[in-house]
Amino acid sequence: QEPQGAAAAQLRLVAGRIPEVPFGISSSPAVLEHFGVSASTVTLFRRADNDRKDLDVDSEDINAEKMSRFIRMNELRLVTEYNPVTAVGVMHSSLEIHLLLITDKKSPEHPERMHRYRAAAELFEKKILFILVDINLKSNEQVMAYFKLKKSQLPALAIFYTPDEEHDVLPLDEFSIKRVQDFCNTFLQ
Repeated sequence: QEPQGAAAAQLRLVAGRIPEVPFGISSSPAVLEHFGVSASTVTLFRRADNDRKDLDVDSEDINAEKMSRFIRMNELRLVTEYNPVTAVGVMHSSLEIHLLLITDKKSPEHPERMHRYRAAAELFEKKILFILVDINLKSNEQVMAYFKLKKSQLPALAIFYTPDEEHDVLPLDEFSIKRVQDFCNTFLQ
């Protein structure tokens, strides 16, 4: 509510540190009312699952570090990379179906694979949460173990329905938007 206040200054610092997330500051009563905000709040709008998360910044101990952590923990993108920080946002998503691309980010095919994966994610926006799992992260080895995958079977897609843990796995010899789309549609049916 104070665009020149200490909390807004801290938010501006955060915005400079996280350029891939669009930021805005408003003190307009109409905007605050529209979003149901009554106190100084950082509101994170998540495109992937059409959800929002709020952080009350009236508390005296809120600073740029805590705001950054809140955003990193709760942000979900069209394709969210899974790691110990983003795991919180993934687990608290309102989307119950998660599609994981389990792959090696160091692979020469990775940029083109991600381009196609993002294009497929747009087709299932607000229906399926698209997640990237990099096998180079030690903490992601448990994901491979859960789906009973070996490195020789990668890249692979794993689709997961969170309420009952029903899942399916598709090792990929060729990666196309159509292949991802067909895999998702089959699981949804």
